[in-house]
Amino acid sequence: MASDTLTSTDYIAHHLKNWTFGLHPEHGWSFAHNAEEAKAMGFYAIHVDTMLWSILLGATFLFFFYRSAKQATAGVPGKFQNFVEMIVEFIDTSVRGSFTAKNNLVAPMALTVFIWIFLMNLMDLVPVDWLPWVAGKVGSAFFDKDPHHVYFKVVSTTDPNATIGMALAVFGLMIYYSIKIKGIGGFVGELTLHPFHSHNKLVQACLIPFNLFLELVSLISKPISLALRLFGNMYAGEMIFILIAIMVGAGMVSISLVTGLSLDILWGGLLALGGAILQLGWAIFHILVITLQAFIFMTLTIVYMDMAHAEH
Repeated sequence: MASDTLTSTDYIAHHLKNWTFGLHPEHGWSFAHNAEEAKAMGFYAIHVDTMLWSILLGATFLFFFYRSAKQATAGVPGKFQNFVEMIVEFIDTSVRGSFTAKNNLVAPMALTVFIWIFLMNLMDLVPVDWLPWVAGKVGSAFFDKDPHHVYFKVVSTTDPNATIGMALAVFGLMIYYSIKIKGIGGFVGELTLHPFHSHNKLVQACLIPFNLFLELVSLISKPISLALRLFGNMYAGEMIFILIAIMVGAGMVSISLVTGLSLDILWGGLLALGGAILQLGWAIFHILVITLQAFIFMTLTIVYMDMAHAEH
């Protein structure tokens, strides 16, 4: 994918575009060939690669954990059962430490959020060119498309649509349980009677607009920060992988363009070797990042659900 037919800017732009399907004003229902066509499709365009990988990884998680639960034994457990039990115990400890109410939904939701996001983040460790290269070959072979017009992002969490969608799901549950536990009056009271309070009813009435503004800002910031934190960290990580890939590619191109022992070959080799070392180092460090981001999203989900159940 990174070749002399693409500039560095084109290469980066290509890897950061989604495989988009939607209703184009001129072409009808079709796949977008460039950013302009994707933009023209409007709000209801679907990022097919994001949907494909998120659903596939979610189904993979459900299949293996369901299989482990069905085959669980009270005797000597297998390696995968040990692994699953370790994760479940870790999630259970996290929920018990952050969630003070009683709700049987919270622990399974926390487990799903953590594993699902971790698997989506884990795709960031697949070399950036491998799967897009395969997608380009398939597109050119079966659909007669220029490989440079085949877009295929494999890290769903680098798409804000995915992270915002998950955050809105958590936000919806938070609002639902806030109203269910406290009632409409209690929920409205939380938004209008805090943080400023007065025993004088007239003063309290004057404070309501200020309380409502502050509480709405605090409320709306929860899903926004939840979504953008995950998206920003994973997008930045993917960008670094792409930049390192450009460095390796530039070194390999330098070697391929010259013959014989020369400074050009030496420079190209050092550039490619340095890029390969950076790629390995960043991948090892990124294992911590992808795990930490999944853990943070899960922990904040538990905390927000606890806040929804807390009665003042």
